[in-house]
Amino acid sequence: MAPVTAPDISGNADSQPRRSALVTGASRGIGYEIARRLAGQGCELTISARRRDGLLEAVDKLRSEFGVNVHPVVANLANDADVAEVVNAHEGRYGALDLLVLNAGVGAAGTVAELSVKHYDLVLNVNLRSQFLLVQKALPMLRKAAATRPSSGARVVALASITGVAAEAGLSAYGASKAALISLCETLSLEEAANGVSATAISPGFVATDMTAQMDKTVDVDSMLRASDVAELVVALSHLSAKAVVPNIVISRAGPAIWRA
Repeated sequence: MAPVTAPDISGNADSQPRRSALVTGASRGIGYEIARRLAGQGCELTISARRRDGLLEAVDKLRSEFGVNVHPVVANLANDADVAEVVNAHEGRYGALDLLVLNAGVGAAGTVAELSVKHYDLVLNVNLRSQFLLVQKALPMLRKAAATRPSSGARVVALASITGVAAEAGLSAYGASKAALISLCETLSLEEAANGVSATAISPGFVATDMTAQMDKTVDVDSMLRASDVAELVVALSHLSAKAVVPNIVISRAGPAIWRA
């Protein structure tokens, strides 16, 4: 799907361009909070989401609050053409990419015995295949940014899940997709560290968002992590030097269990 037309309001007269980030699934929840924190750091953004109205509302709020350039792209990451369009839109606007945040994803509850192949395919397609394609297509821009700023390099941050580290019954395909995403980040760092590019998976327990609101009868919303907790870690990772490679960050909810979703 085509990018939404948006004026360039960066107003950056410096000889070296501002850092830029691409954040998927950024119209609400964790993705929006990440985009908001990055905008607060002066980062120029490309943000994507499936729903046009929510995406444009997010863009308006980010521009109004921070005055940075925010480029919206309506995209369904289950579609390969949309995946390519997100990357192409960022390249056309900024040329290089300092930070790729893979936040978009889908969930599907179901045991190994019961989950349909249709739901399995959707989860693996969006949560893993599209993430692989986004990284693959964005690598030339990430390498370019890293060459421009060798001390800081470029980074990929992928929103995985604690279920990718410690399995949870009923989340067979979802947990498998997130475990694979963690492995993808580790492999990317091994292959691209020499080019100044590294990747980190963030694996949180339940985060209080619209997606988890339906779980209020089984999990106390007040006990859940906050989107701001995840966003703070993304910002911190963006400040690290290229020498620092962080494979995976697990964030558990407070409680007696070591791994608590």
